[in-house]
Amino acid sequence: MKNIKDYDLEDLKKELVEIGEKPFRAEQIFKWLYQEKVKEFDEMTNLSLALREKLKENYTICNYKILRKQESKDGTIKYLFDVLDGNAIETVLMSYHHGYSICVSSQIGCKMGCKFCASTGINFIRSLTSGEIVEQILAVEQDTGVRISNVVFMGIGEPLNNYTNVVNAIRIINNPKGLNIGARHISVSTSGLVPGIYRLAEENIQCTLSISLHATNNEKRSSMMPVNNAFPIEELMQACKDYIAKTNRRISFEYALAKDNNDNLEDAKELVKLLHGMLCHVNLIPINKIENGAYSKSSNDNIMKFRDYLNDHGIVATIRRELGSDIDAACGQLRRKNLKEDE
Repeated sequence: MKNIKDYDLEDLKKELVEIGEKPFRAEQIFKWLYQEKVKEFDEMTNLSLALREKLKENYTICNYKILRKQESKDGTIKYLFDVLDGNAIETVLMSYHHGYSICVSSQIGCKMGCKFCASTGINFIRSLTSGEIVEQILAVEQDTGVRISNVVFMGIGEPLNNYTNVVNAIRIINNPKGLNIGARHISVSTSGLVPGIYRLAEENIQCTLSISLHATNNEKRSSMMPVNNAFPIEELMQACKDYIAKTNRRISFEYALAKDNNDNLEDAKELVKLLHGMLCHVNLIPINKIENGAYSKSSNDNIMKFRDYLNDHGIVATIRRELGSDIDAACGQLRRKNLKEDE
């Protein structure tokens, strides 16, 4: 059966018309799903019994089961969810002074093969549907009782490799009758799929685009991120410039600092040249060491020097606060551990 959470509001209206119901019922169902956060159609008490039966006959409500839950001393909570088909995905809840942020997965596994990511080496299974993406937010809110104010598509998977479902999920998350999270509080990260960047620019969604950059030349970036072989830095930078021109939105560049690899002053100088004149921000990430990984974390001194050089030369840069380092918080670590234990 179809997952009712896969539909944005307009598509749900069309669905209901097809089964002989009035379109306004879609708004009532949306309220029950995303504001009241019910788990059963029978809880939708302002719908007739006949409609509730019809919904049960035609649709399911995706309700995740928690396989594992790890809580960090800094308040970060990492979930391993059963997506109800024998597969598992990771979701992370992070606490900040401005509220709660959630890092959601967009795929089961990842095709990108980035050398510093714990998702690498885990087989790609499939992309998540829109409802399966949105359910991560609902499941965490139901478990914790908190109101999530920020969503980042930076979990397992490449969001722009699951383009249609990710954009549809954003529309559900952003809809005032849905989860009502502002578009400017939604961030979509990509390893650099250039066609997807151009498509996203045409969507008229005011979300933040984050580019996983991590290096300033093709040789180094290709060694870290195979996607660079398909879409080299020159193409990626042009797509970013065109995106900014089209949307007038600032891009965030993610840069994971790896010891003796991309963290020296020469790299900082190259990064300044590469981003000169762009409406952007650089988010410096102390890299997570993963099992059998080729990279290790840069020294705190190097990280601060790198940040200061960028700021001193006109590029706004901040260091991402390390959260959940005591609970396998790097993307893919918990799922990887669970798979090993199941062998």
